[in-house]
Amino acid sequence: MKKFVLSKIEAEIPATLSYHGVHHTIDVLNACNAHIRRLKIPSKDAYLLRTAALMHDIGVMWDYFNHEELAMKFVKDTLPGWGYSKDDIDKVCGMIRATRLPQSPTNLLEEIICDSDVDYLGTHLFYQIGATLFEEFLVYKVVKDEESWDRVQIKFLNNHKYFTSYGQRFREPVKRKYLLEIIRKWGWEKEYQHILAAN
Repeated sequence: MKKFVLSKIEAEIPATLSYHGVHHTIDVLNACNAHIRRLKIPSKDAYLLRTAALMHDIGVMWDYFNHEELAMKFVKDTLPGWGYSKDDIDKVCGMIRATRLPQSPTNLLEEIICDSDVDYLGTHLFYQIGATLFEEFLVYKVVKDEESWDRVQIKFLNNHKYFTSYGQRFREPVKRKYLLEIIRKWGWEKEYQHILAAN
């Protein structure tokens, strides 16, 4: 199933998706695997979490702005053929649904996939991976230039929170550092003084 999904993503996701490509799916899967090892997640739950990680963004090949709904439809149509029960499929769909912004996890597995989906925000890859999302946002007219991109980033980084204890301890402080860097880069300290005061 993993090979099938990754091959489908690689073959069918539009080239304009510089962020939501197969590399992002693999990054999310790897981050989930790290949480699975760290938290000793039981094998059945781990299998469902990995499935959700593989499937969570597959819907972007059909609709960029509604991809979670389409990913869940794909899961419901596809996973019975791989032997998944209705309960399994409901859990996988719950994890995918939780990643829709603003993230809304209701259990540990959903918290893990939410943190894994944006793991890079609290790592040394923040600017490198962020540049691919900026490029994608330009194509889909989410932002028009670097300034509007950084304003979107400031709002997102300030409102976002990590849910797992690992994310809160190790990713959150790094993410906050990048948030402050972006504000200072533009000399926006006065405009965003409420954010600076909270950090």
